[in-house]
Parts: sequence; C-alpha cells; structure tokens
Amino acid sequence: MYSISQIASVIKASSVLKKPDGVIEHILLDSRKLLFPATTVFFAITGLRRDGHLFIDELYGKGVRYFVVDDQFSEDETGQYPDAVFLQVPDVLLALQSLTAFHRQQFELPVIGITGSNGKTVVKEWLFQLLQDDFNIVRSPKSYNSQIGVPLSVWQINSRHTLGIFEAGISQPDEMQKLAKVIQPSIGVFTSIGEAHGEGFLNIRQKINEKLRLFVKSDLLIYCADDPDMNEAVLLFNSNVRAGDEFKMFSWSRKNEASLQITGIAIEKGLSHISAIFRSLPIELKIPFTDAASVENAITCCCVLLYLGIEPASIAKRMRTLRPVEMRLELKQGINNCSVINDSYSADMNSLTMALDFLQQQQQHEKRTLILSDILQSGKSSAELYADVALILEQKQINRFIGIGTEIGRQKNAFKNIAETVFFNSTAEFKQQFYSQHFHDETILLKGARLFEFEQISHLLEEKIHQTVLEINLNAITHNLNTYQQLLKPGVKLMAMVKAFSYGSGSFEIANLLQFHHVDYLAVAYADEGVELRKAGIKLPIMVMNAEEITFDILVQYNLEPELFSFGMLTSFEDYLMQSGINNYPVHIKLDTGMRRLGFEKNDIPELCSRLATTSVFKIQTVFSHLAASDSVLHDDFTNTQAKAFEEACDQVQQVINYQVIRHIANTSAIHRHKHIQLDMIRLGIGLYGVDADPAIQKLLKNVTTLKTTISQIKKIRAGESIGYSRKGIASKDSVIATVRIGYADGYPRLLSNGVGKMLVSGNAVPVIGNVCMDMTMLDITGVDAAEGDEVIVFGANLPVSQLAVLAQSIPYEILTGISQRVKRVYFEE
Repeated sequence: MYSISQIASVIKASSVLKKPDGVIEHILLDSRKLLFPATTVFFAITGLRRDGHLFIDELYGKGVRYFVVDDQFSEDETGQYPDAVFLQVPDVLLALQSLTAFHRQQFELPVIGITGSNGKTVVKEWLFQLLQDDFNIVRSPKSYNSQIGVPLSVWQINSRHTLGIFEAGISQPDEMQKLAKVIQPSIGVFTSIGEAHGEGFLNIRQKINEKLRLFVKSDLLIYCADDPDMNEAVLLFNSNVRAGDEFKMFSWSRKNEASLQITGIAIEKGLSHISAIFRSLPIELKIPFTDAASVENAITCCCVLLYLGIEPASIAKRMRTLRPVEMRLELKQGINNCSVINDSYSADMNSLTMALDFLQQQQQHEKRTLILSDILQSGKSSAELYADVALILEQKQINRFIGIGTEIGRQKNAFKNIAETVFFNSTAEFKQQFYSQHFHDETILLKGARLFEFEQISHLLEEKIHQTVLEINLNAITHNLNTYQQLLKPGVKLMAMVKAFSYGSGSFEIANLLQFHHVDYLAVAYADEGVELRKAGIKLPIMVMNAEEITFDILVQYNLEPELFSFGMLTSFEDYLMQSGINNYPVHIKLDTGMRRLGFEKNDIPELCSRLATTSVFKIQTVFSHLAASDSVLHDDFTNTQAKAFEEACDQVQQVINYQVIRHIANTSAIHRHKHIQLDMIRLGIGLYGVDADPAIQKLLKNVTTLKTTISQIKKIRAGESIGYSRKGIASKDSVIATVRIGYADGYPRLLSNGVGKMLVSGNAVPVIGNVCMDMTMLDITGVDAAEGDEVIVFGANLPVSQLAVLAQSIPYEILTGISQRVKRVYFEE
C-alpha cells in the first residue's frame, strides 16, 4: 500500500489536496468494479469510446476520494467534491504504468514475461498448473495483457509471491517498451508469431522485433526456432540489442539445432507423445491433448521447467495432468442434437486454423458448420484475407459457412466452393433469421471477434427448448415475501435464498424481483450461481454457501462473499487475499451448532477467534448457523439448544471484532415458530416459493410454481394389455391412455409410477399408469374429455407440490430443485 502523497511523487502529479493524506491499496479503472472505496484510487483514463472523468461524480457518491485525472480536468470542477484528492497528470494511462512499474521494482522475484500472437494465456495457465507446488505464483488474470491489463496484473504482486507470470500483448509499435518497464521480466517466453493485430505493423518482422523489446533486460529468452523469421530476428536481437551482456537463449525445434530438440510427435489414444533430446539425454512426454497448438504450448512450458531445474521425470509426470484452459474454446451440447464449439474469443488466421483443427477432431456429426465474423486485424487486404480463409475451409471440409460482418459479406464469392453459404451484415441480423437456418445434427464452430458479441449466438444455439414448462408467478413471490416480512421484529434483516436456481424457479429473474423489493441479502450455493446474478445486473450482497478454492478469482471478480466453515477454507482464502493484496474482504462465518454438516464446532471457537483477531484481510459480515429441525415440535428443545450454543459462540467472536457483525440462525420455519431467535437477520427459503410446514402459514401463502406439460398422443387400450417398460402397467378394462411430454429426466420422480402419481387433465386428477419413462409418462384418462396437445398440470395451485412430494416419498425441496434445466421457465405477473 502507498500513501497518496507517495503516489503523487511517483507519477509526478500536481495535486489539489483537500483532505489529509490517505493510504491506497486498490486501483480502479472501471466504476462498475468498485469494491473498497476508502482505499481506492480511480484512474480516469480516456479511451476511444469512454472518458473516465465522466464517472468521477458516481464514484465520489460511492465513497471514492482519490482520483488521477488529466490536465484537461478543470480545477474549478474540484469544488464539487470537497473531500476529494485529484492528482493531475498529462497522461493518465502513462501515470498508471509508472505507478505499477514502481510497484514492480519493490520486489526481487523472478518474473516470466510471455508474448506472442497465440498461446500466451494457455502457456501462462499451464505454467501455473505445472509450477504451483514449487512457487507462490502471481499471474495475469485471464488475458490481462494490454496497456491497461498488464499494470492491473502487476499491481497484484506482494511480498509473499515467489514467482510472477505475466502476459504482454501489443497491436502497434512503441507499445511493448511501456509494458517491459512494468513487467521487468527476468525470463522471457515468445510463444508464436501470427497475423493477429498485424495491421499496426509494416510486416511480420517488424512485429517480431517490437515484441522482442519485452526482453531487453531479461536474463533468458525461450522460443521456437522453427519459424525462419522468428529465428533470424532472435539471433539479430541477441547480437545487436543484447551484445556484450549475459543473455541466454533457450530454443526448441523440430527442424533446426536447438536447446531442446524435438525428435518425434505421435498421437495415440487421445494422448500426444513427444520425444525430445536435452543435453544429450532423451526426454519422453505425454499430454492429454492432440491438437497442434496444445503440443506447441506444452513444449514451451517444458522448456521453462527445464531452465528452472525441474527434473525431466518430474516434468513428464506433471505434463500428464495438464487441464484445459476453459476461458478459450469450449465444446457444449447444443439444440437439435448439435454440438457447439464456442471459440468466440478472438478472430485471426492462426487461431481460426487451430479451432478448425479442433472441429475436425469431432466425430459425433458428419456435418461441420463454421460461423465466422469479420477478421478485424490481419495485415492483409480483404480480398487476399478471405481467399485464404476460403481455401482453409475447403481443406478442412467445412460443409456450411455463415459469415457475419460487412467485410466478409463483400468477399462472399471467395467461398463459392463451399456447399452451403449465407452472409449477414451483423449479429443482430443473424439473430432475426436464426430459426430459418435449421441447425440440427451438426457440429458448429463459433469464431468471432469480441466486437460481434457472439455470446448472443452461443446462447441461441445452446438454448434448451422443451414443451414442458414451469410457470412462475412473480406476484405470488412478492405476496409471500410480504407475508414473512410482516412476521419479523422491527429492524430484523432478510436474506433470501436463491440457491439451486432459486429452488428450481429461476436465477436472475427471481433475484431481480427481490432486489426491487429491497431484501438485504441474497444467498446462493455455489459461486457460478452468484456470477450469473452479477452478470444479470444484481447488485445486492450475495453470500456463497459452498465456496471452493478454485473459485476464489471469480468470487473477488464478481464481489461475492464466501461462507468460511473450516480452518482449511479460512486459511486458503486468507492466503489468496494476501497474495492479491486485498484487505477487509467481506466473508461469513459458519458455525456448526448441531446440524453436523458444515461449520466451526464449539471447541474450534477459541482458535477461530484468535485467527480472526490477527488478520486484516477479512471483514466479517455475518456469523450464522443452521437449524436442524426448526419445523418440528418434537425437536423444539434441540432447536433451543442450538440457538443457545449459537449465541454463546457469537458473543465470543464479537469480543475480538471491533465492529458489529450480523447474526442469523432462523430459517423459514423458525421465523414464526421461534421468533425469539430472529436475531439480526433471518434466511427465507422455501417459504418464499409458497411452501411452509405450518398449515396456518401455508394458508397465507400463494402458489408460485406450476409445472405444465402437454399430451403427445392418445391411444385406446384393450383390457389386459400392458403399458410401458417391463409391462408394469396392465389395463384392468378397456381404457384410454395419454402419453405426456414429461419423464424422470425432467424431474418427475419414477416413484410416481403405477398409479402412485396423479396429474390434472381437463381439471380431473388422473393416475399414472405403467412406469415413468425418461422423457414421457402415460396417464389413464378414461372418461376424461381430452385431445392431443391439451395442457396437463403436473403440480400447481390445485395439485400442490407438497402433495406430490408426499406421494413420491420426498419433500417439496427435492421436487422443486429437481426440475430439469431442459424444462423452460416462463415468468409472468398478473
């Protein structure tokens, strides 16, 4: 952390100081990502589309008091912000880079700097996977490799780190020297060279030379000597730029003499076998990938590990465990029996070729489709570029090509040899005509520049459409919320449980409603649920009840608050926050008072208090526990015992914390059955969705969810005939059987087979006959007036889910949360 006066000195700023000197821990560039206003300095960077100065007013209102602004910011404007400090500089971006370069100089740790046209992020993430047991590693988040991303990455360094791994990307000359001052790499890695961002350079050689400027002061450079331009440029760099100093080169090659000589690459049973020679000794590696890009990236990583002194046998063992880097290409199940490869991360010739290699590996469908946007930066004319693209598509045997963008549309004649082609000017135009494209039984590759927002297309292709629907009455949720709020004591806060897809009812749709009605907190089970809410614009505090170590990055990125329930979890998150330079991060402490599931136990409390008293990285938002049987009069004594144990433990925790924490233990049933333990906040779960174990309260609630399906076919069955699998259903008389579009894959329990379950057809309760199938169920509708296509109620106001749960020997929680995601949710307000 640095004082604001120290920062002013580093960035050579003139300041308008209107308050005492403050301490800065956090850098902010995006007003939407504010976490800690009191210790944040906002850099008001002016870009092509946005002027950061326009967000000063908003941030000041949110508590930010330190701002770096340019010389155009009028001193008169500072009068609007009496408590603010404004540091004025000629160039805000340069000031950001200067500050983070100064921060980097404070640490003497080895740093790996990675550049290249492709593979930077994969190599960085794989090096992290391979070296995380040897070093405490700080690395670029995602692909933070730009003039802005690199400073944000380097700002993460703290004294606990023993190795840094940072990416650097450029799009025009004179950019890399700025990043080199920030990263100051001791080990350089040059992954590959290609055409991405080539328009800013005269030729490929100029781009290589510019990228090499990252390594002007490095001790070592690792690179592939197979590319003639790359090899020659590196040799000249060594003799001209680094002449006379101690600079080492570590090369690998399949063709030329190199430090690591690749002697063979073979693919067998889903593995790539790599044979090499290093210092006259053979090395054998196996990686769980078969595409060319992964092989090259793995060899590059091997070079780094060899230089760091890792034994070849250990390297070989580690390579077998490499995992995919999910932020790039993804393979998902799509609509109409399609497979969707989503690589809408970048669009250039090299990455396109690699993605097409992956597409070609997929054997589940004969038909292969490519959806491609304009390639924005290639360094070629449009005619030359798309002629090359068309040639590659022909070689890769693409059956259907969909081009999106004005430039690719102008060159449509280049694709005349592909069987099916169609072009759209924009993603919006494609979406308008999406359903006329008839995607089915094919593998579809999405490859688009970020500007085209192909995630919209991905959503359409991956959307699950099913004639069985779950209707959610938003008015009923509001009514139920109000019902429970009226039962609360004055000042008691409310946390709404939206975990498990809001008990099957939906995600952000429910959270939006709760936010509108000003609940105090939301709670989800896992981090990805919270991420979806944040992406949908939910700004309420969100507690994550089952946080995992692998999700720490996204917890912080999306301002999600984890539950800490064990010393292992506490230590892991504490270490993560310290490595990230984050203090006072909001967390929730879980106590086990009798549930015997998660939480710190009674004998853990002294050590827990000691740990909380000596760390500054946590801000304890709440302390809470779970009641095991608050709905049952048989266990009221146990509930009271839990409550007493909880309050005693809370008192001990509160004694070591110099601010007031929120306590909560009451769930839906305890709100009205145990009012004395409402404490500071309650957690409203299943009651919000219209279910309560107390008949008196149940009468006050409204039904929220109605599961509906339709009749696929009606048949007349003779007496004695069997129906369904295993011939379990036998018609006792001539009957009429309706097959409906719901089965156990949709969440309809198989225990409801053979007359146990009932559904409503034309308002009549009719029994299930035969076994419930995966996708269908048969009903005996004898004597009921019905037709194919008619609506069928599986549960709802007139056939409550609680009744269905009893028949299925289950509970409403399980029924609601078990409704499959392929069942479409429909929301309505009356």
